[in-house]
Amino acid sequence: MSSFRLPSLIRAGLLSLVASAVVLAQTPPPPPPAQRDATRPPNSTQRGTPPEVRPSTNPQTPPGSQRTAPQTPPGSQQTTPAPTERLPAPPSPQLPATTTTTTTTTDEPTPLTTIEGEPLREPNFPGSQPRPVPPLPSLARVGVTTGETRALTLNEAIRRALENNNEIEVARNDVRLAESFLRSLQGQYDPVLQFTPQVIKSISPQPTTLGGAGESGTVSRTEFSFDNSVNKRIGVGGGSYQFFFNNSRVTSSSENELFRPSYGSTMGVAFTQPLWRDRSIDATRREIRIQRKRLEQSDADFRRRTIEVIAQVQRAYWDLVFALRDEQNQIANLNFARENFRLTEAGVAAGASAPLQRAEIQTELSNRESALLLSSQNVSLAENTLKLLILRDPLAPEWSLAILPTDTPAFDTAPVNLTDSLNEARANRPELRRLRLEQDVNNIDLQFFRNQTKPRIDLQATFSSTGLAGTPVAQTGTTTPTQLPLIGTDTNNSATAFLLAQINQLRAANGLPAADVPLVTPPTFGISENFVGGYGRTLRNLFGLDTRDIIVGVTIQLPLRNRTAQANLASAQIQREQLAATTRGQDQVVEVEVRNAVQAVETNRRRVLTARVARENAEVQLAGERRLYQVGRTTTFFLFQRENQLVNARNAELRAETDYNKALAELQRATSTTLRAN
Repeated sequence: MSSFRLPSLIRAGLLSLVASAVVLAQTPPPPPPAQRDATRPPNSTQRGTPPEVRPSTNPQTPPGSQRTAPQTPPGSQQTTPAPTERLPAPPSPQLPATTTTTTTTTDEPTPLTTIEGEPLREPNFPGSQPRPVPPLPSLARVGVTTGETRALTLNEAIRRALENNNEIEVARNDVRLAESFLRSLQGQYDPVLQFTPQVIKSISPQPTTLGGAGESGTVSRTEFSFDNSVNKRIGVGGGSYQFFFNNSRVTSSSENELFRPSYGSTMGVAFTQPLWRDRSIDATRREIRIQRKRLEQSDADFRRRTIEVIAQVQRAYWDLVFALRDEQNQIANLNFARENFRLTEAGVAAGASAPLQRAEIQTELSNRESALLLSSQNVSLAENTLKLLILRDPLAPEWSLAILPTDTPAFDTAPVNLTDSLNEARANRPELRRLRLEQDVNNIDLQFFRNQTKPRIDLQATFSSTGLAGTPVAQTGTTTPTQLPLIGTDTNNSATAFLLAQINQLRAANGLPAADVPLVTPPTFGISENFVGGYGRTLRNLFGLDTRDIIVGVTIQLPLRNRTAQANLASAQIQREQLAATTRGQDQVVEVEVRNAVQAVETNRRRVLTARVARENAEVQLAGERRLYQVGRTTTFFLFQRENQLVNARNAELRAETDYNKALAELQRATSTTLRAN
């Protein structure tokens, strides 16, 4: 029994207990029929004459006590043991609570019974024929086409995640939206060119003769205007100016008009400059400054989201590496069991091994196959997690491909410096940068609301020039011809025409001819020749600056209470205190994250070193156990344990290496050096 360890000792103990509980006959009974023993090779049978049993130590009695002979009453001792029959071991390693014996005077052997009275029966094994080695289980995964793989490096996975990740796209669009909103605010300082052409036709009644209505009592007026202006706000100082150029052409039926038609033009510039409130900052400049900070915040948020996605890709990539390597280890472990299965079947068929070893090897084979299937499931989970990060479309064909990582976990024996990591985190963390920008926004609010509590004093200045020209109108209201009769002939409208008619009557009574009316050039009623002409003359008068207006003034507003600005200023001061407390809290969070990340890197670095030692020793132990098994000094039970220990040691080493790389990725995220490192 020296070739067996624990199972052999158990069988020996069971045989001793059974032999002590059986009352044997004084004369040896005839040998029973040959029975099948699960603990013996298939071709071996029991001898008719049992060997003499020497006194042995009972496993359930204290060491040094002597075993009681089966034929001696309890309490008595027997120095010379009687020959006993060697009985087969029970099929179960568990012992009954108590056993009972039956004394018989016949020559037949007494059957063993349990406390319930049921006889102990040996298991019935089928014929010892070698069975074929079971094949490896199918590792086909749901939704993945077998044989179609896609090699992927870590850098390529990161690049594809940055290009295709939907969350990165959302963060990138947030930056674009902030840029667009900033441009829209800056557009308030763009110059505005304005054109206003108009046609006005009006007929208005005139209650007095001064309106020039004549007999109709109404005056018709047709005006065509074309106004132009350029408005521009100044970004520095908060001022604004307006350049205007207005033109008009007016035709009126009023008898009081001097020109028909008349042309008028006005050109000038108006300037407004705040002297106190809104000089250093106003509402528009406040919004632009704040939006610049918001743009930097959105950029910080984009960097933070990018760093998080890169860290997620790194963790998912190394998880997939571990899952695939674990699957390979489980396959190798299962192949060990399959080889042991083949050797066991050959040994049972040749009669060198007991049939009971079939159950042991079959159990281990099933357990390892189950572990392999779980490992294959973990590969699918890790692969889907990585695909979720690098694929944009849920209908992409790469969902059906198996990803094959090509990078191996890196390892550096040098420890990480905590002080350098903390300094990098304080300088690079997007969260801290965002809070600093938020403090800048608060400072802008404080400056603006403090400025709004001041009085308003605005300087206003306007300079303009006017041009006028037209065609003069005669007394009759018609357009002035070259020459007109000195005395009119319409006695209803002209007093001189009546006098001319009376004179002609007197001349006719005296036999004289009628008087001749001379033609004369009508007077211009005091209109200067500089105003006689068309639109061109108007422009010459306009740019001659002979007629101009200069206006300079100041607008003053004195708020009596101005509670709105004061309340806004108080709110900004409260927000400053809140930001200070938030910043201190975020500094502590960053401190803890960096310290934890550095500790995780250091712990996993040491885990890798110890796991390597454990794996190397597990390989040595397995090699030694195999040599013992080949010479028959150990059992498959211990061999399986060594094989499982080696698989666990390899997985522990791989897990330590992948955890070390994941800890490095977490440290890069905690110090915001992910973009630089990748």
